Amino acid sequence: MQRVCTKILSIVGNVLAVRAEGVAYEELAQVSTQHGSSFAQVIRLDKDMVYLQAFQGSRGISTGNEIKFLGHPMRVGFSSNLLGRIFNGSGEPRDGGPSLSDNMIEVAGPVVNPAKRIIPSNMIRTNIPMIDLFNSLVESQKLPIFSVSGEPYNELLARIALQAEVDLIILGGIGLKYDQYMYFKSTLEEGGALSRSIFFIHTASDPIVEGLMVPDMCLAVAEKFALDGKKTLVLLSDMTNFADALKEMAITMEQVPSNRGYPGDLYSQLASRYEKAVDFEGAGSITVLAVTTMPGDDITHPVPDNTGYITEGQFYLRNGRIEPFGSLSRLKQLVNKNTREDHRAIMDGMIQLYAQYKDTEEKRAMGFRMSDWDNKLLKYGKLFEDNMMDLKVNIPLEKALDNGWKILAGCFDPHETNFRTELVDKFWPR
Repeated sequence: MQRVCTKILSIVGNVLAVRAEGVAYEELAQVSTQHGSSFAQVIRLDKDMVYLQAFQGSRGISTGNEIKFLGHPMRVGFSSNLLGRIFNGSGEPRDGGPSLSDNMIEVAGPVVNPAKRIIPSNMIRTNIPMIDLFNSLVESQKLPIFSVSGEPYNELLARIALQAEVDLIILGGIGLKYDQYMYFKSTLEEGGALSRSIFFIHTASDPIVEGLMVPDMCLAVAEKFALDGKKTLVLLSDMTNFADALKEMAITMEQVPSNRGYPGDLYSQLASRYEKAVDFEGAGSITVLAVTTMPGDDITHPVPDNTGYITEGQFYLRNGRIEPFGSLSRLKQLVNKNTREDHRAIMDGMIQLYAQYKDTEEKRAMGFRMSDWDNKLLKYGKLFEDNMMDLKVNIPLEKALDNGWKILAGCFDPHETNFRTELVDKFWPR
């Protein structure tokens, strides 16, 4: 049953307050204005006082406008016609195409029952050596990309979208600059991946509250495709903008602030999205990669700090490269034992030698005399950075492993690397 209110008691920022009964939390409402209508969602109930968040902002809304409660939460149309389409944070077409109103599904539903999940066991190849070789991305994993403003994290996401071995890409942009949005669109279009992609894009010029719905829409659509047997990769950028939108709403609602002004339920808000990553038994999967920018490169900032407790590792993007120290995929052991017999040895051995190279580089900077071993490490470190860490490197895992052996053979003697004899005999270049 639809309920109609003809008087708005107050408008504070993007929050509307009315008196109504029989309204549910997160119920959707339609606000009629002189220039058409827009949507709002119930975000707080206090007896018969109902507070709604206007998705497209409160501009143009007056206290005399009519609010019609629709009797259901936010929904988005679902079908194969979503492929290749671009929508905004309210689910409305951004590409000029028709809106989808058939087969509506609810967004922001509960996470999957753990009993219905299966243990992750499949690797998602990206052809990026620092991921495939050293921190393998696993199907149904949830991983953040920790970075700072100015780093090429959107370029990295676009490359993963082009090269990841999945059936479907769902890209959620939160607070993107317009040129960033166009970069994603043109890159995937030129790479031939737009036809297997769905965009939900909120730009910096859109009302900030619209960005709150982007992760939920992406994950709701991803879940339906996963239940239909599709391997789905959800890419989100940037979850710090999402958290900032939560912060703004909390301030408007006069909630008691927590750490640095963020709402006290920040952890729960982030976890309810990340925990949507799942591998369904007998069906498809949802894998989540989400950029989290760290203000001031501060890992103790509330957003990356809370994120680290939820996710299964992280990628650190610094100086245009995925750093080997600090980056971690906690599920990589589940898959790299099934790739090639030298995978674990190369992964561990090369990182250990790179750590020694970093120590040697410090010694050289301080003016210490370099030994023959130090000179070998310096040569090795440069080759490792150019052939493994550089994001321009685009090779499959097996080629990256072969290159690893070539780099080692070009710098060291076999006995200096501490690799097992059987691996040296089989893989060391002659």
